[in-house]
Amino acid sequence: MKRKVATMVMSMVMAVSAIGCGSTGETAAGNGNAPSATEDGSKAGDITENSSGTGAYGSIILGETGSDITTTIKFIHHKTDREQDGTMAGYIAEFNKIYPNITVETEGITDYAEDSLLRLQGGNWGDIMFIPAIDKAELPNYFEPWGTVEEMSNYINFAGEWATGGQNYGISYMGNAQGLLYNKKVFADAGVTELPKTPDEFIEALQKIKDNTNAIPLYTNFAAGWTMGGQWDAFLGAITTGDETWLNQKFVHSAEPFKDNGDGTGAYALYKILYDATAKGLIEDDYTTTDWESCKGRINNGEIGCMVLGSWAIVQMKDAGPNPDDIGYMPFPITVNGKQYATAGADYCYGINKNADDTNKLAAQIFVKWMVEESGWCDFEGGYPISKNAPTSFAFDGVEVVENATALEGEEDFMGEMNAESGLNFNNGGDSKVQDIVVNAFNGTKTYDEIMADWTKKWNDAQEELGIEVLY
Repeated sequence: MKRKVATMVMSMVMAVSAIGCGSTGETAAGNGNAPSATEDGSKAGDITENSSGTGAYGSIILGETGSDITTTIKFIHHKTDREQDGTMAGYIAEFNKIYPNITVETEGITDYAEDSLLRLQGGNWGDIMFIPAIDKAELPNYFEPWGTVEEMSNYINFAGEWATGGQNYGISYMGNAQGLLYNKKVFADAGVTELPKTPDEFIEALQKIKDNTNAIPLYTNFAAGWTMGGQWDAFLGAITTGDETWLNQKFVHSAEPFKDNGDGTGAYALYKILYDATAKGLIEDDYTTTDWESCKGRINNGEIGCMVLGSWAIVQMKDAGPNPDDIGYMPFPITVNGKQYATAGADYCYGINKNADDTNKLAAQIFVKWMVEESGWCDFEGGYPISKNAPTSFAFDGVEVVENATALEGEEDFMGEMNAESGLNFNNGGDSKVQDIVVNAFNGTKTYDEIMADWTKKWNDAQEELGIEVLY
């Protein structure tokens, strides 16, 4: 049966995966598995040739490769806060202690998602940029390859994030793991002595916070919108099922993806946590008045117990008040067959301008490798590690960190089509469906099972309309 092709513009969701160690007793960083020879057999330190004659990532020896280069390169990015607080300038100053003749100009752009696309298409953007949301097939039109995905996987995590034709075109500046930010002192004051590992344990912990402290147990960040669908949807897949193939391969083919498994796992258990917390009065008194900016200081000061946000938010919450050591990060409270899972994925990725001259390409590659392996920026931001050769402080003790498998060949568009047809938009701006859970739970207008039945009908109708085979 032929499928109806839905025309839509897909926005790139940064997720980590993921988002992206220390979970099973091994950390991805510092494992010493970088090869002594590159894929073509050359020794590390030799300059291998790619399409333009510049050095491949694995062949660059920091402090030696390109030591005679004198040039100026430009890097555009979205981290305006790090431009303003001097962090970026500090990194460049450290880089220049090794490469004093490579001048790095940087520009932080506020509306990066839109402006970066315009600059990319205009061509005059510099030498390094964080790759915006483009079709992966277009990568060779704009960016220089770093090496094959297989080779780059020896050096970095998420080597397949920005890749096409077996070549890697982007290296993330940090990874994002998926979990919950929480205030350690609030949990301790409430009498929560162990982090919850199941939905029931989590609701019990929230109830203790309500009974024993003045803090809001779970801050929904309802009004911001993106903090709802964008954050709760991120737990779909391996975190809630233990199955890395569920999200991008089985979900679209499932007859009842929102059914109650009866064991506190799966999509049903995921969103029921939010419904139950709301129905039991364990969120804000007035969810319509939540405020994203002020919540940072409030969790730092102990006015909030926890929030559902990716690991990218850790540093923001630590920096928002006088109590950075009170901010913790915990795995999502679902356990599958006795094991907790976390997913991680790449954030924005460095791309090198293919139209820069060879000197600037090499200088840009050197700077990026230094940023990934030596600067400590990823760790500073609280990110899941990118380099497999750099130390990291990120850890989820006793938790297995995995990546959700990609879609099967020929089915890459299925999820996008199902999202468009059903209107549920999982991991694609589907904020309203998650906000509706809060509204219905707060007002008692729909039971949770009624909401899941509505989702199931929309899902099944979309499968039938698109001709997507139901296999599970």
